[in-house]
Amino acid sequence: MSHLLRDDKGAVAHLTLNAPERLNPLSDAMIAALVEELDRIANDRSVRVVVLKGAGRAFCAGHDLKEMTAARGADDKGRAAFKDLFDRCAEMMQKVIHLPQPVIAEVHGLAAAAGCQLVASCDMAVAAEGTKFGVNGVNIGLFCSTPMVALSRNIPRKHAFEMLTTGAFVEAARAQELGLINRVAPANALSETTDELAQTVAAKLGSAVRTGKEAFYRQIELPLAEAYEYTGAVMVENMLDRDTEEGIKAFLEKRTPAWSQQ
Repeated sequence: MSHLLRDDKGAVAHLTLNAPERLNPLSDAMIAALVEELDRIANDRSVRVVVLKGAGRAFCAGHDLKEMTAARGADDKGRAAFKDLFDRCAEMMQKVIHLPQPVIAEVHGLAAAAGCQLVASCDMAVAAEGTKFGVNGVNIGLFCSTPMVALSRNIPRKHAFEMLTTGAFVEAARAQELGLINRVAPANALSETTDELAQTVAAKLGSAVRTGKEAFYRQIELPLAEAYEYTGAVMVENMLDRDTEEGIKAFLEKRTPAWSQQ
C-alpha cells in the first residue's frame, strides 16, 4: 500500500495521506513519503498549487503512538528514535513552507496534534463543517511542543496557549475565527471549495507566486525597515520577468496575457 497518493489535475497536484484505517498518522513511512513527494514537486514547474488531504474519516490524527511506543524497547528507552522522529517531522513541515508552490490543506474529520501542525504549516486551509482541530498531546502527558511552533505562528498566542494546555478541540468555524484556516465548507462541498481556491491561485503567473511565497515567509521574520528593503528588491526582479512584462502590457491593452508559465 502506498502511504501517499498523488493525482494531478492540470496545474494542481493533489496529495492524499493514505492510511485511513489508522486516521493517517505521521508514521515514519508517511513522513518519508511526504518528503520524497514534496522534493519531487519542488522541481516540477508544471505544478503551480498543491492540495494536501487525508483518505477515510480524517485528515491526520498526529504521530503514530504505537510506533513511538515500540521504540522504547531500545537500550536508551527510545531517546535516539524520538529525536530522529521529531527532527524528520520538523524537516518535513519546513519543506511545506519552503516549497515554491502554495500548499492548501483540505481538512475533514480530525486534525490532531502533529496533524494540526501540518494544517498550520500549509499556506492555506479549507475545512469541512464540524472538523475538529486540536493539539491534544497534553491529555496523555505529552505537551505538543513541536506542533506549538506552527500553531503559534498561525493564531494569537493566548488562544494557542489555551489549546496547548487544555488539550481542547475547536471546530472549523472557531478555527476560521482564530486564523488557523481560511474557509469552511459543507462536507459535501469540501473538495469543490478547495478546488475553486486552488484553481484561482493556479491561474496566476506561477513565477510571480513562487517569488511571492518565498518573500512572504522571509519578510515576516524581518524588522520593518529590513522587510521593505528586501521586498523592494524582490519586486524589482519580479518586474524584470518577461511574463510579468507581458502581464502588465496585457492589462494595459485590455486582453488576456500570453504567459509561458515556466
